[in-house]
Amino acid sequence: MFKEVDAKVNFPKLEEEVLRFWKENDIFKKSLEQRKGKKEYVFYDGPPFATGVPHYGHLVGGTLKDVIPRYWTMKGKYVSRRFGWDCHGLPVEYEVEKELKFDSKKDIEAFGIDKFNESCRSIVLKYVDEWEKIVDRSGRWVDFENDYKTMDLDYMESVWWVFKSIWDKGLIKRGYRVNPFCTRCSTPLSKHEAGTDCYKDVQDPSVTVVFKVKGQENLYLTAWTTTPWTLPSNAALAVKNTIEYAYVKDNANNRVIIIAVDRIHHIFKEGEFEILKTVKGSELVGMKYEPLFDYYKDMNEFIHTVIEADYVSTEDGTGIVHQAPAFGQEDFEAGKKYHIPVLNPVDDMGLFNSEVPDYQGQNIKAADKHIIKDLKAAGKLIKHDTVQHSYPHCWRCDTPLIQKATDSWVMEIEPVKKDMIKNNEQINWIPDNIKYGRFGNLLEQMPEWHLSRNRYWGSPLPIWVCEKCGMTECVGSVQELKDRTGINEIADIHKHFVDKMTMKCSCGGVMKRTPEVLDCWFESGSKPYAQNHYPFRDKERFE
Repeated sequence: MFKEVDAKVNFPKLEEEVLRFWKENDIFKKSLEQRKGKKEYVFYDGPPFATGVPHYGHLVGGTLKDVIPRYWTMKGKYVSRRFGWDCHGLPVEYEVEKELKFDSKKDIEAFGIDKFNESCRSIVLKYVDEWEKIVDRSGRWVDFENDYKTMDLDYMESVWWVFKSIWDKGLIKRGYRVNPFCTRCSTPLSKHEAGTDCYKDVQDPSVTVVFKVKGQENLYLTAWTTTPWTLPSNAALAVKNTIEYAYVKDNANNRVIIIAVDRIHHIFKEGEFEILKTVKGSELVGMKYEPLFDYYKDMNEFIHTVIEADYVSTEDGTGIVHQAPAFGQEDFEAGKKYHIPVLNPVDDMGLFNSEVPDYQGQNIKAADKHIIKDLKAAGKLIKHDTVQHSYPHCWRCDTPLIQKATDSWVMEIEPVKKDMIKNNEQINWIPDNIKYGRFGNLLEQMPEWHLSRNRYWGSPLPIWVCEKCGMTECVGSVQELKDRTGINEIADIHKHFVDKMTMKCSCGGVMKRTPEVLDCWFESGSKPYAQNHYPFRDKERFE
């Protein structure tokens, strides 16, 4: 016998009735209790930030995630589903900065790092109630009562343990490296944070300039750039050995310029030039030239030299590439071979410092027009255009990113890359094309991981450095910190607490904590260990 169904069924009302039934009868808890003692199916769900309400992406992902624990529960497994909260990092700091109307890190430090961090703590769980309502309303079963937070002491201690484990393997290094850098947030980012999703089409100045060859009365090298602000930091010019270059007489200006043969028409129209001779790029390597500006003139024997770099091409520009090693990864690597100095006259807020006195205090992008004007007046600018291109922006504050050399703590990936690729073979990816596609490619191409952030609200890097001898020491637990500092009670290990804690070095000096905090993605990735406070609690069960 069939029952007639009302064609005007109210689905939202039906859903609300189901939710009411679940709540009144504690159905989710009962489903867990029925499976207690059974074999576990472990389900990991990365934590969201509660500084905003859930959006469409959270709802779609959450609905898909909900299917898996329900399925394995129905198959007889015990599946705990602890919800967690991402509490640290720039997303939280940025919200507080907006609330306090801060423009830069200077405002934070004037306000007080302790007060700023406590403000961050106060807004972290701002929208927890809304999250619970919306997640419940979506029909998803998760455990909010037994949630975890990345800012909790237990969680942070496990993050320290993970970091110390990597440190003990010799994979954590300190070095001067070029990274994507946000001048608004005044911190380097990891390369994946400046991925293709962060690119926007923008208009930038495009300039072609000439550098006078040393010892030659009327001979000039040419170079092209869309970042005029890097020209005061020029330290070398790069050519490619196999490219053919021409000595071209510039009839209008009565000078000879060197340019790739394939790029002559980038500068000249027919009848405006005469090719005097051609050479391979290898014949130009070692040539010395006068810099556009005198700031670093003759600072050593290697500066302002033509070098060879394999990435040079004739697809754009002049076939000769301006090198500012502090502001480009390729420039940085190419210059190492030739001992080219890394000139870095830009501070963390994107302002020129005293090394470049003519533009000191100016924002680098705002200085573009002044630099172009000065080069034109000096007769060193031969072409000025505007180019539209795709450029990375900070995914948090939407500020255009730059490449900038900074002192960084990084995790070396190359020594463990083979192991990661091998482990990927054992993963059952759905859909299976991800295995060798998006994720497989990520593993193959993964660079070293820039782990440190020059910020405040996060798990502090547990590294102490001796002011006297430079020796470093990594701490992996609160107890270890107590033992090394002699402090008996430690209830919080955020930056504004641990920065006051010093250690004695074996040389007799004082060890202070390095000021950076960890990339909050490192904390999220520690979730499998840290939600259980591993290895300090439930060690046997977890293993």
